[in-house]
Amino acid sequence: MTPAALPAHTHLGSCSPRPCRSFFFSPVLLNKRTQRQTRIAEVAALSNPNRDESSGIQGEGKMLQSPSVDSSGSTFTPLVVVELASDTKEEAIAWLLSRIRDQQQNGGAELLVEQLGPGVGAQEKENPNMFLVGAPRQRLLSGAEEVGLFKEFSDGSMRAFTSTNKHNFKDFKGDGDSFLSMAECQYIIKHELDTLRAKDETHVPGYTQFKLYPGKSIIRRLQSKGILIQMFPLHEREELKRLSFSWYKKVKLSLQPLDDIRHYYGEGLAFYFGFLEYFTFALVPMALIGIPYYLFDWEGYDKYVIFAVFNLIWCTVILELWKRGSASLAYRWGTLSRKKAFEEPRPGFHGVLGFNPVTGREEPLYPNAKRQLRIYLVSLPFVLFCLYLSLYVMMIYFLMEGWALTVHDEEPTFWTGILLFIPSIIYAVVIEVMNLIYRYAAEFLTEWENHRLESSYQNHLVLKVLVFNFFNCFASLFYIAFVMQDMVLLRQSLATLLITSQILNQFMEAFLPYWLQRRRNKKMIRKVQKIRTLEDKELPSADQVRLEADMSTYLGTFDDYLEQFLLFGYVSLFSCVYPLAAVLVVLNNITEVYSDAFKMCRVFKRPFSDPAANIGVWQLAFEAMSVIAVVTNFALIGMSPQVKAYFPDSETQLILWTVAIEHGLLAFKFILTFLIPDVPKHIQIKLARLEFESLEAFKKKKMLEASELRKVVQ
Repeated sequence: MTPAALPAHTHLGSCSPRPCRSFFFSPVLLNKRTQRQTRIAEVAALSNPNRDESSGIQGEGKMLQSPSVDSSGSTFTPLVVVELASDTKEEAIAWLLSRIRDQQQNGGAELLVEQLGPGVGAQEKENPNMFLVGAPRQRLLSGAEEVGLFKEFSDGSMRAFTSTNKHNFKDFKGDGDSFLSMAECQYIIKHELDTLRAKDETHVPGYTQFKLYPGKSIIRRLQSKGILIQMFPLHEREELKRLSFSWYKKVKLSLQPLDDIRHYYGEGLAFYFGFLEYFTFALVPMALIGIPYYLFDWEGYDKYVIFAVFNLIWCTVILELWKRGSASLAYRWGTLSRKKAFEEPRPGFHGVLGFNPVTGREEPLYPNAKRQLRIYLVSLPFVLFCLYLSLYVMMIYFLMEGWALTVHDEEPTFWTGILLFIPSIIYAVVIEVMNLIYRYAAEFLTEWENHRLESSYQNHLVLKVLVFNFFNCFASLFYIAFVMQDMVLLRQSLATLLITSQILNQFMEAFLPYWLQRRRNKKMIRKVQKIRTLEDKELPSADQVRLEADMSTYLGTFDDYLEQFLLFGYVSLFSCVYPLAAVLVVLNNITEVYSDAFKMCRVFKRPFSDPAANIGVWQLAFEAMSVIAVVTNFALIGMSPQVKAYFPDSETQLILWTVAIEHGLLAFKFILTFLIPDVPKHIQIKLARLEFESLEAFKKKKMLEASELRKVVQ
């Protein structure tokens, strides 16, 4: 079999009760693994002697050799993989499995879990501590209500799912077999595992040094101590094949399948690709105007005023229209009115054990004053030092640029003409390297600040990274534009920075992942072909799971949004002096769609579904950039010879008029932001109607309860 013939991912089941194929075993390792699991089973039986074996919860330490069936008749379908360290103590494994399987009233998650057997040609170095987690159908439905999952109601509106009126939801048929998508099932299981809390345990069994506190999240504690290596959802081969075909396997001039992306990966990722698509289309008018402007007015740098004015309007309008489009997508997907879930402490958060008045539990507490001292006395000075270092590198770049110009002016030749571009290319590469190094330093510092919530951690990380990246990427352009006032050099530097960064990004995001994936597939094929028969045309399930476990972990949309943020900056700030900037970004984003889609389907593990109502803090980042763009473009307009001609004798008067009109345009921008509602009117009406119906239903319920109470009293 060639690499191209290898199926992207073997089908591992969905939420419907379809049987899974048997997991393959190596006779060499089976005896050792069975002995180990027997010991784990004995420990688990002692740790949970009252467990109800008739409840459909699987036996302790059992390997998945064939499909198992729960008490409701549902076939066990593996949805999530939990991998523990290979040297994890047996007591800890038995305790964790017992807590996952135990009933909810006993503090368990009431999920199904089986151990993954060894794959084809298994070796001793394979990690035996990999477990597959699933759930009975009714458990998933109750979990959907717990997490506040929105589903389509019979009248076409999106409402929070409740078991009491489950038959009124559009796709709920029979016992709800195919009501939940696989991504939703996996999100529910993750939620149940994350909310699995310690009861009266004082430490992790087998690890007296790893203390546990009542109410502490077990999974997060195991993650922070390195016992739990990873937890990821499994791919679904047939769904992935259909998505791949409609997404990136055929070149077409059509919109992305956002609903299918949301169905498979969740709203968070779907919003990123929706924004990427919208931003690309929004750039088309800029590109169409930029091409003739570039061709017919190439040397007329003093005539960029019209393009700058168009820039001012464009960067404001597109963001306001995106908010409306984002609200429409969120309403269609049922996340617009979804309440934000209560945030639990991050896995890496640590502190002194104390009482939390909000949760009513004992948990680690960390003084906010101490965190603020770390931020202002360490993190802030470090960021300022990095900005100074970036400024120093920028000055070295200008020295190199001056040297290249001197060499070219002394003896202009073809090679000295090429030499003029070398400093900019080197500087562009250095910028990318500095951004990468700073990113790791920012993550380390933000982790060291010890933020309790994931949202707080992300906000501080985004702020650190955005400030440095903005300064590092655009400082030289601002210096050339407003200090040197050299529009020719500004155009050359912008073009070089933009083209070089895009080439580097395409190499890192498209070519490199494709090459790594081909190497990984060839390695797996050589392993499987050793004992594969002619009748077996697919990878055995155990090997497929282990292949997915070795795939790269998708780290979220942070870097993707950051790249689009910088591209938006290049276009909105200085494209009036280099009109082809929008054209280059359009071409980059078209390849970005296909490369990102390929990576999501073939390179990365499947990420957990991430419910989202918008693009989050990145909306504020893009809006801040649009404000800077208004100031920058109007400053460039004020520097143009046409405007300067109206103030031949007074530069001060020119500056005052420029600042006054610029402030007026900013005021107009904010008025426009206020006048264009973020949520379309028809969606506002639908949301108001749903709220009214909910209040009316609540009143009727209270009146019915009151009348029944009166009857009882009488």
